[in-house]
Amino acid sequence: MNRRDFIAAGGLLAATSLLSATPAWARGRRLRMGVIGTGMRGQVHLTELLRRDDVDVVALCDIEPIMLRQAQAMVAKAGKPEPKLYGADGDVNAWKRLLETRGLDGVIIATPWEWHAPMAIGAMQAKVAVGCEVVAGITLQDHWDVLETQLRTGTPYMLLENVCYRRDVMAALQMVRAGLFGELIHLQGGYQHDLRGVKFNDGNPAHPYDSGVEFGPKGWSEARWRTEHSVERNGDLYPSHGIGPCAMYTGINRGNRFTRINAFATKARGLHDYTVEKSGGTTHPSTKVTFKLGDVVTTTLACANGETILLQHDTSLPRPYSLGFRVQGTKGLWMDLNHGVHIEGRSPPHEWEDFKAYQDQYEHPLWKQYAGDAAGAGHGGMDWFVMHAFVEALKAQAPMPIDIFDAVTWSAITPLSEQSIAQGFQTLDFPDFTRGQWQQRKPIFAFDARY
Repeated sequence: MNRRDFIAAGGLLAATSLLSATPAWARGRRLRMGVIGTGMRGQVHLTELLRRDDVDVVALCDIEPIMLRQAQAMVAKAGKPEPKLYGADGDVNAWKRLLETRGLDGVIIATPWEWHAPMAIGAMQAKVAVGCEVVAGITLQDHWDVLETQLRTGTPYMLLENVCYRRDVMAALQMVRAGLFGELIHLQGGYQHDLRGVKFNDGNPAHPYDSGVEFGPKGWSEARWRTEHSVERNGDLYPSHGIGPCAMYTGINRGNRFTRINAFATKARGLHDYTVEKSGGTTHPSTKVTFKLGDVVTTTLACANGETILLQHDTSLPRPYSLGFRVQGTKGLWMDLNHGVHIEGRSPPHEWEDFKAYQDQYEHPLWKQYAGDAAGAGHGGMDWFVMHAFVEALKAQAPMPIDIFDAVTWSAITPLSEQSIAQGFQTLDFPDFTRGQWQQRKPIFAFDARY
């Protein structure tokens, strides 16, 4: 089978094989899972795996002994069998040995971004299913490489984008499907979150947030690796939280696609000012760093069906958390920032209504069924849903709810936005990772089946 036929077959599978209920043969199946990256995010995923009675966590990998020991203790506290440990010796290639674990069904990748592509490729080559934290790769070539490996090996790959499972986001999806907004015209989303206290700390594992101005080798947790991206790169570094739901609403890769992209970046001031203020005006080395990442990066996407989507990345300035969703059509719109909705002919003229009543009326079936199970899980329950989706799809040998085409399409916004900014805010063609199959792929998305 050549590559084009393989892609066509994959599109047909996604369109036909999602079942209305988990098949009986899969319900009793147990999965042997590994976790690569047991830091703070990895431990969130580990928590969800340990809550399940259909998963055995058989292997853990991290090159930070402290985090590896914490993860090991979590398994023990849950009363689960002792997993095999990798990486305590500091070997950055220990993950490769984990992938050799006999009978390993899947692996969760929750490491620094630059490791996602090589680790996912290695796992898929080893026929180990991948649940990868967001950011599928760094360069555009990374995304093509991850895609080609998945298509060549057929190994399942899911991007663990939890915001697609946010309660109000899923209710808005039901409203889109019910036609309340009419024909969609324009959408917005983003990652608008003050991360200054995440990108810097004092290097003490006990103080991961808001504790100093160290980063890189002297920092801890995300400050050790994430801040360097703000030094070296200028673009939308974290697009999937915003674009995932917008792509879901507009049927991207399933009857629609991105066609053009451009990006603009402001000047960079926020991180420098933070280090000066946090260090008390001293001459700490961090105050001398030149940060390349613009404080606010605005990216615009054009779609084949005529919609536009605006994304904003805003993590270096003081601001409350907001993803800034807006879904606007010919009959009305929803905005999450004001928890407001306006539907022509239903809402009072020129007035917002509170979204709560609409959310209750259009509650997604998944939330109706599983809200109790997700109670107490991270990010308001979203982390339970995204892990449940991955595990159930893997058990049933069904297509991944957020599949390889979604993963690379959403994540590729980062290198493309970097390229646009570097070329004077030029508008670029958006690559078609499906190679034309978006026209035949049916609008079955992550949220139509049992998970």
